[in-house]
Amino acid sequence: MQKNIEVVAAIIQGEGDRTGQYLISQRLKESALGHCWEFPGGKVEPGETLEQCAVRECQEEIDVVVEPIRLVKDVTFEYPHGKFLLHFMLCRLVSGDPKPIFCREVKWVRAEDLGQYQFPEADLEVIAHLQRS
Repeated sequence: MQKNIEVVAAIIQGEGDRTGQYLISQRLKESALGHCWEFPGGKVEPGETLEQCAVRECQEEIDVVVEPIRLVKDVTFEYPHGKFLLHFMLCRLVSGDPKPIFCREVKWVRAEDLGQYQFPEADLEVIAHLQRS
């Protein structure tokens, strides 16, 4: 039986002239689902809170400091490479200019335009939620 792989995805919302936009990143080509875009994040380390994971992963992947605001949604999803428990955490950008470190590309995208990008299937429910709000 596969164990759950616990992951935090940081939904970083824009402020000021980026209000209504979200920061997305494109996965590394060699990673699972490497053609997809996603909300930055990664696996929760042992002893780490969801908030700590969001902060650490954003620093490692896109070189920014974020402040977790609240949990938006939990999604359990089974892919061929594992069963995932994804925690989608709304975050605010505190400092830094996002740049790809452990991803191919980063960009700010309006909520209504998120559907133009290919995301992992597990993210689609959250994207629909963001587009409705």
